[in-house]
Amino acid sequence: MKKSGLIMLLGGIGLMWGCMSPQQKGAEEQVENREAMRLLQGIWLDDNTEAPLFKVQGDSIYYSSQINAPMPFTIRHDTMIVYSAQPIHYLIEDQKAYSLRYRTSIGEVVSLHKAESDTLSFGTVVPVRETESEVFEKDSVILYDGERYRGYAYINPTKKRVTLLSVSEEGLPVENIYYDNIIHICVYKGKERLFSKDIKKEMFERVVPADFLSNAILSDMDFVRVDGKGYRYVATLCIPDGASCYNVHLDIDKNGNIVFSR
Repeated sequence: MKKSGLIMLLGGIGLMWGCMSPQQKGAEEQVENREAMRLLQGIWLDDNTEAPLFKVQGDSIYYSSQINAPMPFTIRHDTMIVYSAQPIHYLIEDQKAYSLRYRTSIGEVVSLHKAESDTLSFGTVVPVRETESEVFEKDSVILYDGERYRGYAYINPTKKRVTLLSVSEEGLPVENIYYDNIIHICVYKGKERLFSKDIKKEMFERVVPADFLSNAILSDMDFVRVDGKGYRYVATLCIPDGASCYNVHLDIDKNGNIVFSR
């Protein structure tokens, strides 16, 4: 996903939240409709395609996407409220034991019917993407002024989550959860260590737009230059599973000071 597309998507979600009717906002204060929630239990299929859309179990919705987080929900009066980063409201136009018709926040009507069996193949529901435990190591050798300089980058997975919001074709929110990295960089001349430091995503806040940085992962690092002033690495920050990235120069002087630039 390109950066502009992601920003438009997140902006669109924010617009939906901001344009709730007084009835939708008042739904938060109404008594929970337990009978409507009971009827919603099970797997629901699209009337037109017969494809499974979501499964309701207890007070959680599980989407058919293979990578997603289950979301809590409730029904108050005739409004279904899905609790994402902020509540998203859907007006239920008709609900029976085996049929459901609701209107999305952008006014589209979605018609579903319940699967006859709860054992229907539903893809793989994964609450969060697992963190990889393996540290990925990169190193490069650069010759300068007759000396060999070796630069290392150790990409360390962390448990720091990056959550991306998207919207399904039926207007329902999907939260994809990824994990950021910390990258340790160090430069050696022979056995002498000249520089070492842990690099975190937050260090790039002055050179990468805040809206992009909050949704990005520090994904890669390359040792690219040695000169009389010091050393250069190039960091790559990307939106997970997307085509939008920033490359940032890290210019390190002989005293270990870093200047970030694009």
